[in-house]
Amino acid sequence: MVPPVQVSPLIKVTRYSALLVGMLYGKKRYDYLKPVAEEERRIESEEKKKREELERIAKELAEASEESILK
Repeated sequence: MVPPVQVSPLIKVTRYSALLVGMLYGKKRYDYLKPVAEEERRIESEEKKKREELERIAKELAEASEESILK
């Protein structure tokens, strides 16, 4: 086997600096996107409630029209 090669300290510093900058960027981006996603989830849940209510009303109307005395 070939013995390992010594890596330049400049390359090591550059790699760890890039890693740290990437982690900081990721945290900043996450903090920016988290409230946006929460707002989207809140709006989606409200729309889902409205949609379910409309479906329930439509179902009740359909059942009421099927069981009419005037058949």
